Amino acid sequence: MRRTRRSGMWIQRWEPEDERFWKEEGGERVARRNLIFSILSEHIGFSIWTLWSVMVLFMGPEYGIDPAGKFFLVSMATLVGAVARVPYTFAVARFGGRNWTIIAAGALLVPTIAAFVVMEPGTSYTTFMLCALLTGVGGGNFASSMTNINSFFPLRKKGWALGLNAGGGNIGVPVVQLVGLAVIGAGGGPRVLLGIYIPLIFVSALCAALFMDNLATVKNDTGAAKEAVRDAHTWIMALLYVGTFGSFIGYSFAFGLVLQTQFGRTPLQAAAVTFIGPLLGSLIRPVGGRLADRFGGARITLWNFVGMGAATGVVVIASMRESLALFVAAFVVLFVLTGLGNGSTYKMIPGIFQAKALQKGLHGEDAAAYGRRLSGASMGLIGAVGALGGLGINLAFRQSFQTVGSGTGAFVAFLAFYAVCFCVTWAVYLRRATPTRTPDSGQTPDAETEPRFTYAQV
Repeated sequence: MRRTRRSGMWIQRWEPEDERFWKEEGGERVARRNLIFSILSEHIGFSIWTLWSVMVLFMGPEYGIDPAGKFFLVSMATLVGAVARVPYTFAVARFGGRNWTIIAAGALLVPTIAAFVVMEPGTSYTTFMLCALLTGVGGGNFASSMTNINSFFPLRKKGWALGLNAGGGNIGVPVVQLVGLAVIGAGGGPRVLLGIYIPLIFVSALCAALFMDNLATVKNDTGAAKEAVRDAHTWIMALLYVGTFGSFIGYSFAFGLVLQTQFGRTPLQAAAVTFIGPLLGSLIRPVGGRLADRFGGARITLWNFVGMGAATGVVVIASMRESLALFVAAFVVLFVLTGLGNGSTYKMIPGIFQAKALQKGLHGEDAAAYGRRLSGASMGLIGAVGALGGLGINLAFRQSFQTVGSGTGAFVAFLAFYAVCFCVTWAVYLRRATPTRTPDSGQTPDAETEPRFTYAQV
């Protein structure tokens, strides 16, 4: 494997679908090393992105901010994180995966240091809002990291690799909440939490510089971006990702506030529970990818939405009955299902574009290259729209609490949306999963039925 120095470490030849290259020439070893340090960077990025889900727990009456104002703070962090995912996706091709990881990690210092400076009573709401907006850069890390790792692994390994990468990043959410719990429990203030993360950001950037690589085969391709925008599957998958990842990140931001506002939990009591759902949802994400590798992402996603709908129904009942134990149990199950669905939906993306390549008559490395090109370009758009689902969830909670004083109305809306996602998954990818002409007829599937047969396996 040949490397050249060009503002960093660049790999000139990368053919992961070639079994000899992958096993005998060290491709697998290099891909795994890049995956490990990509996970580290994305993990810290998620922690900083969701920082304000913990910061608001420190903000007692002396800060003068009501629950609606707190929901709006975390909503703005979600918004910027979603928007940042689009340019972060294409930055990998422009600067190189390793180089951009260093830049993205360094950018996390800005919101962390800013919050360290201003986090005290008497600071204006506008200042807090600006700091929350700045943490959105941490949300962009996901898009660049997933796009980069997608290029390193062969199609048969993408579900597991992308699941590990995303799951390891997602764990940044419960970890920052656990650290916040420890700080609150020890009687420390928010600056203690921020002081813990500042050196970790430096470690993340240093590890990326020392141990990651750039792929010269991943070039800036505006044509791929335009083609991805025009492809209907990009937007269909974005809708499904709103249902899975949008739910995960939205609930991660809102869970503690809901417990405080609707059930009267103290900051310590809320923090003691808040991390459980995001932790389990993060850990299960690679399992969702693995199941999708084996049984097909569309099938796993379909039945996952059934489970999410059932869990949300129980949450609605618990909310109406004001049963804290049932509410927390059902909410944790819902978190687990969002994580499972995150893994299965993201596995579908490269599979869909690989299927389109075969439909176009491409084979072998040509089909694999087409799939990597289009799936990499679409992932940022899908990730950005999916993250906007988190914004929608927090705004829905804000409106529900302002209107009826509880989150029940918001949960009913989420239940209806999961039903829509179920119907779309079934109609687009599974409704006609078998050829309309039977094998007994002696005829082969026509052009209209073959793509659907293929998509059912993604």
